[in-house]
Amino acid sequence: MADQSMSEPNRRDFLLLATGAAGAVAAGGAVWPLISQMMPDASTIAAGAPVEVDLAPIGEGKAITLKWRGKPIFVRHRTKAEIESSRKEDSLITIDPEADSKRVKSFEGKAQDQWIVVYGSCTHLGCVPTSFAGDFGGWYCPCHGSHYDNAGRIRRGPAPKNLFIPDYAFLSGSKIRIG
Repeated sequence: MADQSMSEPNRRDFLLLATGAAGAVAAGGAVWPLISQMMPDASTIAAGAPVEVDLAPIGEGKAITLKWRGKPIFVRHRTKAEIESSRKEDSLITIDPEADSKRVKSFEGKAQDQWIVVYGSCTHLGCVPTSFAGDFGGWYCPCHGSHYDNAGRIRRGPAPKNLFIPDYAFLSGSKIRIG
């Protein structure tokens, strides 16, 4: 008879199993918040993640503004006339001289002159300039009067530098990745 009572489950066995399971759940519940707080949240991941931009919908002579890492990015599709004008005026840039050709990227060895991608923050005090405005048809910062040309180069006003160019690359002739 002693053998039968040892092999049959009894109340004590059930209580031991239930207590062990409850302890495991409690331990997991205590440890999980500690582990999850070490992982970055979704907004942090999204803020620094690269973003792909389809350029096809942006017609010639048009521009879009998007946000990346909490800052505005201007993507502009320049016309041939804008490109020629900007190239002719390379020697007239005096505040922060930079050739138009240095402000564009290439795809498969061919310069993508028609596309200008710049941070949309004035280099004077960080205001957001207005597109297609100012004396040079690029961007104009109404806060303090900085005028940028269509390549984002400072032409007049208190801004000390050209609009900065974010890290970006062409994935195809009509798609870029910023970041």
